[in-house]
Amino acid sequence: MRAFIAAIACCLPLACAAARFDAVVSHVTDGDTVWVRPLAGGPPQQVRIEGIDAPEICQAFGERSRDALAARVLRKRVTLLTRGEDDFRRTVARIRLEREDVGGWMVSQGYAWSYRFRRDAGPYRHEERSAQLARRGLWASGSAELPRDFRVRHGPCTAAP
Repeated sequence: MRAFIAAIACCLPLACAAARFDAVVSHVTDGDTVWVRPLAGGPPQQVRIEGIDAPEICQAFGERSRDALAARVLRKRVTLLTRGEDDFRRTVARIRLEREDVGGWMVSQGYAWSYRFRRDAGPYRHEERSAQLARRGLWASGSAELPRDFRVRHGPCTAAP
């Protein structure tokens, strides 16, 4: 019983952090980050799309990934299911455009990877495999490099002066 109570207590912060709200996408930073204006009011929020990792903006295919996301969601009403914040204080959330999971769409079209953690291939591993087999998006060239590997080799992208 003690283990059960401990397991529930560990999950409570996650449950409390989750929230669902509707918003309008006001800006797309890159292939996995947007800014939204909550319909209920309040300040704009920077949102990192949960479960995906898009190319860095200065990486090959980075701008195409950002542009695809912008074409899909910019100035549109979306529903967010938040999961908390990341290390950069961005809201982490699943984003839905009507009935479509935006993260799943980005991966299935070859604009992002399913986010990997250790040996886990991520929540969109099937969508990623489908995009690879069809050679869609970043898989067309056969030389796609994971963003984290790109950052190790080149460092973070910096804004032009």
